[in-house]
Amino acid sequence: MRADTLWTNARLLTMAPGRPVSAELGTIAARQGRIVHVGPQAVEAERTIDCVGRLVTPGLIDCHTHLVYAGNRAAEFELRLKGASYEEIARAGGGIVSTMRHTREASEAELVEQSLTRLDALLAEGVTTIEIKSGYGLDVESERKMLSAARSLGERRPVRVATTFLGAHALPPEFAGRADDYVDAVAEMISALGGLADAVDAFCEGIGFSSAQVERVFAAAREAGLPVKLHAEQLSNLHGAALAASYGALSADHLEHLDEAGVAAMARAGTVATLLPGAYYFTRETKLPPIDGLRAAGVPVALATDSNPGTSPMTSLLLVMNMAATFFRMTVEECLLGVTRNAAAALGLSDEIGTIEIGKACDLAIWDVREPAELVYRIGFNPLHARVFGGETSARPA
Repeated sequence: MRADTLWTNARLLTMAPGRPVSAELGTIAARQGRIVHVGPQAVEAERTIDCVGRLVTPGLIDCHTHLVYAGNRAAEFELRLKGASYEEIARAGGGIVSTMRHTREASEAELVEQSLTRLDALLAEGVTTIEIKSGYGLDVESERKMLSAARSLGERRPVRVATTFLGAHALPPEFAGRADDYVDAVAEMISALGGLADAVDAFCEGIGFSSAQVERVFAAAREAGLPVKLHAEQLSNLHGAALAASYGALSADHLEHLDEAGVAAMARAGTVATLLPGAYYFTRETKLPPIDGLRAAGVPVALATDSNPGTSPMTSLLLVMNMAATFFRMTVEECLLGVTRNAAAALGLSDEIGTIEIGKACDLAIWDVREPAELVYRIGFNPLHARVFGGETSARPA
């Protein structure tokens, strides 16, 4: 079969299972947006691109973001610098509810325009797939608006967008003192969103929702045929990760306070641990997630920006990898797996993306470096040469 495009003289980092995380000189061929050849020899193609020895990885995957929102929370950042805690700010009407007000007031078009700037920063670093959560609307129309805006981003830019409904993110003011009633409303929203969500998430925390309330959300997601994931064990241990695993969750995220029982439950269920070093850094957290326990149990670890206005206003997966290596003592291999193969698993997309293998989407990042470690150790340096999405190459934005 003649390919559409052949990339030659590439230092391939396929991230495929059983392959060493070291660059091997070879070629990649794509036809109609999918990989049809990976190996040392060339095949016939309509056009050939010489990578001149550059490193080629799968396109990067940001598997946990809150990219769509309006406004910012710089004033709250200043309050934290003066000593206020995240929980104190949230209980005083700031935090998620503050962003809710701005997001409810914005039109869908305004949300798209504000979010494009953040998305473009991620694409400029080789991201080809991004997960985007709702959760700043907290009523059915505003949540629908957010999810629709997220879908629109995937139409405005060459990127794969996975959408997640996060209605159980915070308690909106109109439900003050009636958390159980709001959980009922969230369950109703799931069936009313008309296919705009690919998954359902919740915030299981003392300032969020209890395990019992989250389980009701998960039950509604199961009835709707949607997979689940969970913000769990970020500020305390409510055993949310074990609950998520019992529902076969794609991922449990944050996990600073995860215990051994939670690790074991995730390992049994195949639930991915998504770590968010940007939030760890920005909130000046001191308790590390149980990296050694996750390693020992064989739990796949993904990394993501958690891009959001309050606790991780970052748009750089390259910086995320450096933070994971520096704060969490993750290896270069673990960091790269965290933004490729394991991130794909956290989205339920392992059959489609995350590795350079025959049959998968031809999503690639071509880097002006030779060794994988260079992608992890530098700070504030973007070596992307070109980004390939569905077999189509785009030069790095200026």
